[in-house]
Amino acid sequence: MLRIISANLNGIRSAVNKGFLPWMQKQNADFICLQELKAQAADMTPEMHAPSGYTGYFHYAEKKGYSGVGIYTKHEPDNVIIGLGHADIDAEGRYIELQFENLEGKKVSIVSLYLPSGSSGEERQDFKMTWLADFHQYIHQLKTEIPHLIISGD
Repeated sequence: MLRIISANLNGIRSAVNKGFLPWMQKQNADFICLQELKAQAADMTPEMHAPSGYTGYFHYAEKKGYSGVGIYTKHEPDNVIIGLGHADIDAEGRYIELQFENLEGKKVSIVSLYLPSGSSGEERQDFKMTWLADFHQYIHQLKTEIPHLIISGD
């Protein structure tokens, strides 16, 4: 049985400073899905990139200190999908997916996502609705290819 944890970090550097990595190690999860990294690749320490026993995969937002998602895993994925394939949406670092051809005998996909908020005005609400439509279309197609789909996020 796989153990999967989802964590909204509200900043990976802050979470690490508050003991996230030792806590994570004690959980002994197969996957830790992360939301709100609020960091760029250059901000990440080697331990943040790959804590002992894990490999990290990340989708960073282009805007510093904003958004970003990731997944720590003990399993080597067959495919890593970063973003949904729409530049304006993907710039916010809101979607990452790890695909496995044979994880515990099944074709499995693990997703970490961070949904946009539409509460700051009409423009952001429109952005959120576009994002959700693209996400729905993508996930609907993905379910036909990979029936064991695990979606985590905020």
